Amino acid sequence: MNATKKILIVEDEPQILESLVDFFRLQGYEVVGAPNGEDGLAAGMAERPDLVVLDIMLPGMHGYDVCRGLRSSGYTNPVLFLTAKGEEVDKLKGFDVGGDDYVTKPFSLLELHARVRALLKRSEKDVPEDDTYAFDEVQVNFTSYDLQVAGAAVKLSAKEMELLRFLVRHRGQVLSREVLLDKVWNYDSDVSTRTVDTHILNLRRKLADGPPNRYIQTVHGVGYKFVGGL
Repeated sequence: MNATKKILIVEDEPQILESLVDFFRLQGYEVVGAPNGEDGLAAGMAERPDLVVLDIMLPGMHGYDVCRGLRSSGYTNPVLFLTAKGEEVDKLKGFDVGGDDYVTKPFSLLELHARVRALLKRSEKDVPEDDTYAFDEVQVNFTSYDLQVAGAAVKLSAKEMELLRFLVRHRGQVLSREVLLDKVWNYDSDVSTRTVDTHILNLRRKLADGPPNRYIQTVHGVGYKFVGGL
């Protein structure tokens, strides 16, 4: 897998950038390095790498802004944040702007490589573009609003079906409550994050999902991750 994969690394500390570029090249990846946010965004848009390793605290253009710019350009491949910050608010913001994972400095190269491999493997899985999806004993048709669990018909509300479809299309990704509010509820002023939790609870019940939760996992302090079919 490595030989055909291209990684963009955006890091302003020269020694860290050099060591990361050298390490991933030794692993067989094609690697592009960028020392700041502006160059990183330009390289990402020109090279369209299979994955971006992106430092958050960059001079000039911030790492969050680089990620926003990439996502706005239609870039859909994984973005992994490197950060010296470990606070919950930073993790939430990283996911909100389109990040897929994060590693907190200081980190080991082996841990970083494991995260990179996992993200690349996940991105190779076909994201369901059609109107049906099946996993374990669950079959769902998003057009007809039909859901079957272990052969029995289960009724979902329109919003529950919309939420399930968004989770399925972004399976394997950690989605914050704020992202779900934005994408599923369009930030309706009458909707709170508690509404998201309630709908997740209802979906779990109707999917016969635990506990333990096999399909919709809670990422404490962040949000939820759908893993059905992975």
